[in-house]
Amino acid sequence: MPTAIQEFKRTGDFSKEAIDQFLADRSFPHVEGNQITFVYRGYVDKILLQHWIFGLESGEEFERLGESDLWFRTLEIPDNSRVEYKFWVEKDGKRKLINDPLNPHLARDPFGANSVCHTTGYALPDWANEDPETRPGSLHELTVPHTALGSAKTVQLYLPARFRKTRRYPLLIVHDGFDYMKFAALKTILDNMIHRGELAPLIAVLTQSDDRLKEYAGYQPHAQFIAEDLVPLIEGKLPLRARPDSRCLMGASFGGVASLSTAWYYPGMFGRLLLQSGSFAFTDIGKHKRSQAFDPVVAFMNRFRENPGRPAEKVFVSCGTYESLIYENRSMVPFLQAAGIEVRYREARDGHNWENWRDRLREAFSWIYPGPLWMIYE
Repeated sequence: MPTAIQEFKRTGDFSKEAIDQFLADRSFPHVEGNQITFVYRGYVDKILLQHWIFGLESGEEFERLGESDLWFRTLEIPDNSRVEYKFWVEKDGKRKLINDPLNPHLARDPFGANSVCHTTGYALPDWANEDPETRPGSLHELTVPHTALGSAKTVQLYLPARFRKTRRYPLLIVHDGFDYMKFAALKTILDNMIHRGELAPLIAVLTQSDDRLKEYAGYQPHAQFIAEDLVPLIEGKLPLRARPDSRCLMGASFGGVASLSTAWYYPGMFGRLLLQSGSFAFTDIGKHKRSQAFDPVVAFMNRFRENPGRPAEKVFVSCGTYESLIYENRSMVPFLQAAGIEVRYREARDGHNWENWRDRLREAFSWIYPGPLWMIYE
C-alpha cells in the first residue's frame, strides 16, 4: 500500500496551499505501519537524516518534491521501535544539526535533546509519570568526607515514603544517579512502584562522577570508594539490611562497567547487579576498534573474562538492539550464567539513551527487589 507521501507525490500539486493542507491533516514524523516518513519544510540545498540506529545507514538524503519547499525521507523500521534523530540542514555551503521543527516530542540527555518518534506497538510507560495518588519519597544530600578517589564526594539519598528507622531496607547504589533522576524519571518510578507494591521499599544512593570515563572504566579506586567509603558510611547512618542479597549496584553504559567491576573487585559484598547497555568492550585477539576511552574498559573486561569468579548472585542485563554494544551485552548472558549467576536479559528496539534505560526499570526493579505484588507482572 502506498504511503501518504507517495499518494501526495502522485498528485503533482505542490502548491503552497496543497502542502499546507497535507501537513495540517497529519502529524510528523508520519507513521504508517512500519513506515516512518520524516518531513522538512524550507528552501534549503540539502537535508539529511541523522539517527542513532546501529546497523542502519544514517545521513541519508531527503527527496524534494518538485521545486517546492517540502522534503521527505521514508524509512522502514520494525514495530515496537523507538528512534531518536536529528536533521542535517545544508544551505549556502553551511551545515547545521537541528531537531525536527514539525515534531514537538524531545528526549533529553546531558548533551541536550533529540527529536524522538516510535513505530506501532511502542507505548510510553505510564508508571514513569507522576501519579497524584502516589506518596513520594524524599531526597537528602550526604557528603563522604574522605574517599579513595582523593577528595570528598557528595551523594544523594532517596528514602522511601513512610520511611521508618525501625525497619531494615535493601540498598540500591546508582551510578550516574543524578542523570537517572533527571533523564530517566528514577524518583518517580521508585515512588510509583513502591506505592503500588511492585518494588520493596528501599534506600537508594545516587552517585555522580566528574570524570566518569576514568572512574567508571574498571578503576579500582572507584570500587574502593563504593565498597570501603560509601557503603560503611551509609550502613552506619541508616537502617539497612547489611547483607549481600540486599545490596545492588546499578548503572548504564560506563556506569554498567563501574557496577560490574566494583562487584568483581569485592566478591561476596554485592548480591545484585542491574546493568544497562554496559560498555563491556573486550578483545579475544588483536586490538579493539573503539575510541581510546575504551582502553581501560577493555583491559578490565579481558581480566574479568579470564577469571570472572562470582561477582553477584542475580544480574539483570538490558540493551537496545539498535546499539553498537548489543553484541557485547548479549555475550555477557551465557558468560554470567556459566559462572552460576541467575541472569535476566532484555532487549528492546531502541538505542543507547536514557529513555531506553528508563523503559526497562520496572521489570528490572521488580525482579531484583520484588514487592508484595511482583508476581502479578511475571
